[in-house]
Amino acid sequence: MEENYVGRERNITLIMDFYELTMSYNYFKLGKQDEIVYFDMFYRKNPDQGGFVIFAGLQQLIEAIENMHFSDGDIEYLRSLNVFDEDFFAYLKDFHFTGTIYSVKEGTPVFPYEPLITVKAKLIEAQLIETFLLVTINHQSLIATKARRIVQEAKGRPVMEFGARRAQGYDGAHYGARAAYIGGVVGSATVSAGKDFHMPVLGTMAHSFVQSFDSEYEAFKAYALTYPDNCVLLVDTYDTLKSGVPHAIRVAEEVLAPMGKRLKGIRLDSGDIAYLTKKARMMLDVAGLHDCQITVSNSLDEYLIRSVLEQGAQIDSFGVGENMIVSKSSPVFGGVYKLAAIEKDGQIIPKIKISENTEKITNPGFKKVYRLIEKETQKAIADIIAFHDEVLDENQDLTIYHQLDSWKHKTLYAGTYEIHPLQTLVFDEGKNVYPHYSLDEIRIYSQQQKQLLWDEIFRLEYPHMYYVDLTKRLLDYKLKMLAKGKKGH
Repeated sequence: MEENYVGRERNITLIMDFYELTMSYNYFKLGKQDEIVYFDMFYRKNPDQGGFVIFAGLQQLIEAIENMHFSDGDIEYLRSLNVFDEDFFAYLKDFHFTGTIYSVKEGTPVFPYEPLITVKAKLIEAQLIETFLLVTINHQSLIATKARRIVQEAKGRPVMEFGARRAQGYDGAHYGARAAYIGGVVGSATVSAGKDFHMPVLGTMAHSFVQSFDSEYEAFKAYALTYPDNCVLLVDTYDTLKSGVPHAIRVAEEVLAPMGKRLKGIRLDSGDIAYLTKKARMMLDVAGLHDCQITVSNSLDEYLIRSVLEQGAQIDSFGVGENMIVSKSSPVFGGVYKLAAIEKDGQIIPKIKISENTEKITNPGFKKVYRLIEKETQKAIADIIAFHDEVLDENQDLTIYHQLDSWKHKTLYAGTYEIHPLQTLVFDEGKNVYPHYSLDEIRIYSQQQKQLLWDEIFRLEYPHMYYVDLTKRLLDYKLKMLAKGKKGH
């Protein structure tokens, strides 16, 4: 069971934009608080101009919603703002989430414009969860995606997450490590993540350890005597090739070998990685340390990893810090939360946001999203968004349409494809019904789901843009609403 590193009962209810409260107060004064609405959380653009995103953070969102309440201290603070009345405070005092939430399963590769989370709830409830929903999913999805890109370019070599000291605060380090593990790293240097999420923690020594001894050799010897079964030495404090590697070899021969132990590895954290690892490998092999592994760190990202491997660098594993934990090259994930429909007299009334920027036009209505799998290849063809009450039949031809241009379409023929719902029920009228998955289960699931997608989607440059299309019924309704909106209705 995952635990929050400051306690599972952590209340983050007030992590919200103030306008969530001002809008909610207005709804309350108008008596609209119990109206049922539908919101979609989705995003418009993949980070790093990539072809995919790994959906992450759902477990923390579930915990936040389960713990959502306004404490006496919260209400006292809000009272001090002199904006709301006592009737509203009485409402907030008894507040808890009673709505229904559907979500993509954590670890799933997802794509722009499809509903990742759909919230059906009373108006104020749906409004007040917006900010912490977005900050939770946006952050972890961003880091999981960056980790997946980096791990991909390591070509099967283990990647370790070393970024806590460069993270955007404590939560960034803690939950970023969790997200990176979903993305494929083998472990993290962040101890709290190991404790709370039961993921491997990794680490050996810093340069300060070496500097604290009278000589590099004495530092290495001390470490080897303490950790003879897991001795990895940092060899670049002074001079990698003239000092660090020779001293590591000497310790292997003079300290470890008499104990019947082997030097497990060396680590480089600076210099020309490609050149130094090739020279170090030669020196280790000459000394008979063929099984001694070489780990590198030092401001790595997916592009530098790819580059040094293309140059023939002799690297067995990577430690990646700042470029992963903050997704330095693309540090903002633009997930949004938009009203899609309201209920009136038992009828679901679709709503749409219209903009001069076509990418900001939303898809109206209470919807479901499906992944279409080609039977012959067992690869995904596209995702399709449909109204919630549409019935899709694998035994019939299915034509899918571009989100705005009806002339862009593709027909899938009966019997050639499978339909897989992407969303699953998470909260049912306020009750959490989503299974609790361990972090390892989420990680494995994510790796399995990647196999359903073509490799071209994961290219770093000019990836294939995966189709997220609409049914004919949804597209026609959307175009009708757009035409009506242009007339000022």
